[in-house]
Amino acid sequence: MSHDGPDLVVAGAGGGLIGALRAASLGLSVLVVERNEHYAVSNNTAMSTAMLPGAGSRWQRELGLEDSPERFVADLVAKTHGETDELLAGALAGVSARLVEWMADDLGLPLSLVTDFPYPGHSQLRCHTVPGRIGRNLLRDVVRAVRDSDLIDVMVPATLTDVVVDAAGVTEVVITSGGREERVPTRAVLLATNGFAADAELVARHIPEIAGAVYHGSDASLGDALRIGERLGAATAFLDAYQGHAALAMPSATLTGWATVMHGGVLVDRAGARFGNETTGYSEYAAQVLRHAGGEAWIVLDQRIHEACQEFQDYRDTVESGALRWAEDVESLATSIGADPAVLLETMSRARASAGGAADEFGRTHWEQPLEPPYAAVAVRPALFHTQGGLRVDEHARVLTRTGEPIGGLYASGGAAAGISGHGSGGYLAGNGLLPAFGLAFLAAEHLADHARAEQQTEDGA
Repeated sequence: MSHDGPDLVVAGAGGGLIGALRAASLGLSVLVVERNEHYAVSNNTAMSTAMLPGAGSRWQRELGLEDSPERFVADLVAKTHGETDELLAGALAGVSARLVEWMADDLGLPLSLVTDFPYPGHSQLRCHTVPGRIGRNLLRDVVRAVRDSDLIDVMVPATLTDVVVDAAGVTEVVITSGGREERVPTRAVLLATNGFAADAELVARHIPEIAGAVYHGSDASLGDALRIGERLGAATAFLDAYQGHAALAMPSATLTGWATVMHGGVLVDRAGARFGNETTGYSEYAAQVLRHAGGEAWIVLDQRIHEACQEFQDYRDTVESGALRWAEDVESLATSIGADPAVLLETMSRARASAGGAADEFGRTHWEQPLEPPYAAVAVRPALFHTQGGLRVDEHARVLTRTGEPIGGLYASGGAAAGISGHGSGGYLAGNGLLPAFGLAFLAAEHLADHARAEQQTEDGA
């Protein structure tokens, strides 16, 4: 490109690093701007369970599992009751397998397919992750690849505070670092600063149903991209969308994980009664816990589930925190957690019957096996993990104006972009956070590289 400065400025060092790496692999120079100097261990990517859907990946094929982007999109349409942006969902589903294979082959990430349990809403096993099933392990290898690249510079701590555009598109960015403001010329910007979940005022305005929940995410998710985009006339969508989680262990504030439920565990309120079908999904169940359990609940599991969940570093952290309470029988467990023994006995009896094939009062059909003594319980509270709405983008991750036109050179990914989960929390599928974060960044880099190549060919032919 005929300008001074980097070919691409990336704001945000989570999923944005995937965009930086893909751009560098295609010969583009990149400047990454990140406000959190501890991003490698405390941004939302690092705090995730590192689940990346890949529809039709080689790991699926090796196991004889049939999957396709079309099937993935159908799952998204079903989970969101038709609210997902199907063009965007199709683009992300279409690139998902290529993305996870590129991350394994080009970045050296030790990815594998999760096969021990199904995530709610996915009709096929398609979530890929790294050992420990925690984002900081994934991000560690991504950061290593960034540091090894001669084409990527990282500016931290620094904040991208504005993007300057003219009639043709992006011309420069404004960066603040150490109290000093710097203007950097560039033709392209990827806004990858996540959403606005750390801004209590924005959450209360757009997502009041989850405003009373604990926030479990990066302090840097302050809506930077939303504010910049709106100043530039960008359209927004799904600002009420979010990922919640109903299984944040207390008082340790560690993630118990929904594998405890999908392997057969149940959630009960303080009295010891179930209050819904837990397998609908961990995101929407966060609001369910707020509404029906006063914001406090217990996950009840057994030794089999405890052992099965050891694959998750988050669960191991919860165990090490001392959050689990073990008991040899239901009555003792009720005493330990302060529940009504008669209520918990009735709950466990009905759950056992449902796990054995009887109709469940809440419609749950996935149990694996009945719970067996000894039992464990962990206190949980609902949490807001991240917002899922933001700037409207097209299938190339280009930010769109309110009239539907792309703003030249401006891209958005992850929580900065309007995602694929529809409204509220009910449309969230496992991976609906990382796939838009990584996938849109990947698509943005490829689109920019194609544009740069076409521009260079035009200049050469002039």
